[in-house]
Amino acid sequence: MDLRRDYFLDRWVIINPKRGLRPHQFTHKPNPGKAKKDYFAPGNEMTTPMELGRVGTDKKWEIMWFMNKFPAVQTDGDYTIQRHNKFYTFSASYGWHEVIVETPSGTKQLYSFTKKQVMKLLRVYQQRIKDVRGKEGVKYASLFKNHGPDAGTSIAHSHSQLIGYNLVPEIIKQKLKKSRKHGKCLYCEVIEAEKDSDRRCFENEMFIAFTPYASRFNYEIWLMPKKHISDFSKLNPWQLDQFCDIFMLILKKLKKIGCSFNFYFQNYGKMHFHVEFCPRIATWAGFEFSTDTIINSMSPEEAAKFYRDK
Repeated sequence: MDLRRDYFLDRWVIINPKRGLRPHQFTHKPNPGKAKKDYFAPGNEMTTPMELGRVGTDKKWEIMWFMNKFPAVQTDGDYTIQRHNKFYTFSASYGWHEVIVETPSGTKQLYSFTKKQVMKLLRVYQQRIKDVRGKEGVKYASLFKNHGPDAGTSIAHSHSQLIGYNLVPEIIKQKLKKSRKHGKCLYCEVIEAEKDSDRRCFENEMFIAFTPYASRFNYEIWLMPKKHISDFSKLNPWQLDQFCDIFMLILKKLKKIGCSFNFYFQNYGKMHFHVEFCPRIATWAGFEFSTDTIINSMSPEEAAKFYRDK
């Protein structure tokens, strides 16, 4: 049992393994029931906002993206953040919120895609990040996926979301500041430390994946370029292909667990870009919320064995 600090954030985790607990004991088999209507399926385009773009032809699409019908932010109002006194700081909930429907199939999930299909989706991710970043008033673009009911999704049809808004999140500013001390990238040093550790999971010429030392989630895993690259949208075709290989390996392992999960891209400024995969197995309760210290019942070292098939 350990109390561990994040690599450089003042964020703490208690690693308290349950002896003998194995992946099949974590497996969730959610049964949300059959949806009355698949709003993202071909033929139901009139039920969603007007499309912004697609991969495919006018008659048949493979990937489609459009504005979220129930957006968290929208392009109305003043995006300037104002402060009227020491307590009240505010602006309009300004920004751009879109949905990326990853497949016309209502039953196929991302972890079952072919490599060709995943590569097409990753190229869409690159394009959409670039476009949304360039919109007036947008300071940060967050690309993420919620898979399964415990991860916050309400529509089973495989999709991702992109929110660009008028604020750089405090956690991103902290990561950028604390990971770049004395002109060096501490993420690069973390990779050097983890590439030979018990937490290393997958590696190829360009990318590495490992379970972070102070993992907050059961089976949490990070995917990072081994060289300092700060912008996912600028990966060249070969780099994207290398990224895709490990991205797919992680998704296939998450499929085996069968749980809900989130993944999100951390991609801003000169920060070493990476993707964090967060399986949503455990439920945070009073201790976590009252102390901001997480109890994780699966050590990252044991989780890494699962990813490495050991």
